[in-house]
Amino acid sequence: MADTTQRNKAQKTIELTLGGGMVDIELDKEHYDIAIDRAVAKYRQRSSRAVEESYMVLTLEPNVNEYTLPDEVIEVRNVFRQNSGGVSSGGSGATGFDPFEAGYLNMYLLSYAKAGRMAIFELYMGHRELLATMFGAYVTYNFSNTTKRLLLHRRFKAEEQVIIQTYNFRPDEDLLADTSSGPWIKDYALAQAKMMLGQARSKFASLAGPQGGVQLNGTDLITQAQTEIEKLEEDLKTYAEGGTPLSFIFA
Repeated sequence: MADTTQRNKAQKTIELTLGGGMVDIELDKEHYDIAIDRAVAKYRQRSSRAVEESYMVLTLEPNVNEYTLPDEVIEVRNVFRQNSGGVSSGGSGATGFDPFEAGYLNMYLLSYAKAGRMAIFELYMGHRELLATMFGAYVTYNFSNTTKRLLLHRRFKAEEQVIIQTYNFRPDEDLLADTSSGPWIKDYALAQAKMMLGQARSKFASLAGPQGGVQLNGTDLITQAQTEIEKLEEDLKTYAEGGTPLSFIFA
């Protein structure tokens, strides 16, 4: 069964573009992997389309406040508690109860005739956020981007789930399948493959043969690769690959 992953499709495209099938290409699968890895790394470094916002659920263990997040997480924006309190349920345990939601229900929805429409709604939402900050709906933390270690500044006495708002790197397969990032990554990987192939061929200007030898095109490949790399990196600066431009900057 043929491998149909986006990475293998990209490798085959690069090989055929270099003339594979018609001439012998000296690059191996490992070289194509390096070329694609360099392209993805450059794209993640310079393009806003390489990152996505997401939410993940983390189950906290009793008396444990240090956790390791997946490698694709690059920033943690917030940690929210799902339940902010507990009320007795017939002596058989506790059920989740959010006093902020109850306050919003009583003060706004059940008294809509007295409410001041959008202005009062805005005030209520600000009031709700202030109460959440004061009474523990948000969990303070430290996150290390290198070790992916999340340290919560609170020790929970029972198992509980929290919601983590994060920024993640998009997976390689997702980037290669994207109609904006995919072509750029493949073109940059092709340029990197040309550079590696050119450097290998430039070690020998020609190969001896029965009819005068064969001239190698190592220098030409290096020149082409440098030109293409400069153009593609310029495309990142001008957001031609679909990235989001910067907003207003005040110096």
